Amino acid sequence: MPLRKGPFVFIVASAALIAFAQTPPPPPGQRPAQQGRGGGGRNFLISRDVPDPAAVERGQRLFVANCGFCHGSNANGGGEGGPDLIRSALALDDEKGNKIGPVIHNGRGKMPPFPQMTQAQIEDIAAFLRAKQQAAINRNAYTIQNVNTGNAAEGKVYFEAHCANCHSPAGDLAGIAGKFTPEILLNRIVYPGGRGGRGRGGASASRVHSTVTVTANGHSYSGTLEYEDDFHVSLQAPTGEYLTFTRGPGVRVEVEDPLAGHEKLIPTYTDAELHNVLAYLETLK
Repeated sequence: MPLRKGPFVFIVASAALIAFAQTPPPPPGQRPAQQGRGGGGRNFLISRDVPDPAAVERGQRLFVANCGFCHGSNANGGGEGGPDLIRSALALDDEKGNKIGPVIHNGRGKMPPFPQMTQAQIEDIAAFLRAKQQAAINRNAYTIQNVNTGNAAEGKVYFEAHCANCHSPAGDLAGIAGKFTPEILLNRIVYPGGRGGRGRGGASASRVHSTVTVTANGHSYSGTLEYEDDFHVSLQAPTGEYLTFTRGPGVRVEVEDPLAGHEKLIPTYTDAELHNVLAYLETLK
């Protein structure tokens, strides 16, 4: 039966909202229960308790000495073919060694058993793995490494060969290194349309728009391209007026995309060339 739309729906929704609003908040310091990987109302991995740093340090030493040759020293696989324990479902569902402990003691597949490992040592290894898992999913903890690693002289050569027709170190790029950090500047080389974020001063990167000229009924109209498909084209004139035209006989549309040169270069330049150009641009203080 279709849902009836009317006062009844409003009353039910209102009652649910009131009931939700009246639900008492959890006591201070107590996390609300959330559905975790293993179900049963367990907390999400990122919201579980952060392991004791001393236990993590002890667990890292144990892990590297006993497990690193297969699972990698950072527990992310590699080594002699051991799986990535940062993404392992078993390790993710572990609590203080309750899941990984039996595997450590008894072995599994090509993994040898470690029956001599004590419960305290297993819990330390579990703390190390939990710390690595939480760090892997905590986007706020990611740090950007130095990206200005190229050769400025080689970057200048590439710039003069591929970019100088549209850009000038003394014109639009004058002082560019003082306006953007190297990370943002590298991003703007690849995404010149404004995905590069904010400059050092906090000003938003201005988005580059295509311009269009539409000739119809003997008149030409130019402005910023706002919309285009196989049937219509819309532009905003310098006066602020928004104009839409229907494509057809007698209507000519000419689009000028200032980013066309960048789009042609994207599939051609190498990582080294990108960083060389960045190194050159970083000299334009």
